[in-house]
Amino acid sequence: MVNFKCLVAYDGTDFAGYQRQDSHRTVQGELEKAVEKVFGEHTVVYASGRTDSGVHASGQVINFRARQKVPVDRIPIALNSILPKDVAVKKAAEVPDSFHARKDAIRKTYQYRIYNNKIPSPFWRRYSLFVPSDLDADKMAQAAKLFMGKHDFQSFQSKGSHITKTMRQVTRANVKRVDDMVVFTVSANGFLYNMVRIMAGTLIQVGRNKRAPQDMDQIIQACDRMKAGPTIPPHGLSLEEVEYP
Repeated sequence: MVNFKCLVAYDGTDFAGYQRQDSHRTVQGELEKAVEKVFGEHTVVYASGRTDSGVHASGQVINFRARQKVPVDRIPIALNSILPKDVAVKKAAEVPDSFHARKDAIRKTYQYRIYNNKIPSPFWRRYSLFVPSDLDADKMAQAAKLFMGKHDFQSFQSKGSHITKTMRQVTRANVKRVDDMVVFTVSANGFLYNMVRIMAGTLIQVGRNKRAPQDMDQIIQACDRMKAGPTIPPHGLSLEEVEYP
């Protein structure tokens, strides 16, 4: 058996998330169908994490095992010839049998994009949240810095999650404006359920002067979901990078 690692991108708009579901179209389902056709056997395709319905990825990492050895440089071409247009394999490599895309990941980077203009963009409607009211990106950047470090992020976890260990180490958190696009970038050793979407929703409140940047410290310390901002829609969110030792 050969263990293959691939870098994958997808437009999450028309998927019910990454994880395979019997009655819905998923990224894992499409990948496993393509792998089965190319390698002639059914195998489980593991990912670094299960992105939710509507969430995109440009840097998702997967791995799968197969008996039939296909030349590594041919794998992206072979899989992409079968995959639908909203999924693409960017790279492939052989890795040790012990490698696991989820268990071995040490850091992930997400971006949330906000299209900030009075007029919506038809081109960005699937990949950013349209916010017509003025946003102060400098204040949002000040607030985002307070996410840095090791904190209990319980205030930024949606209700209903079964995860009880809510400490996470954030190594990067910034907000930058490029023309009409305000982009929140965050890297951490792990994320709670809807964590980035709640972070971004709270930052938008700061940008609209409904909260002060320094309020972020109090929200974190409260460990209370009710103290943070809303869980904003998934379509502005993208998994950008997964890092390994």
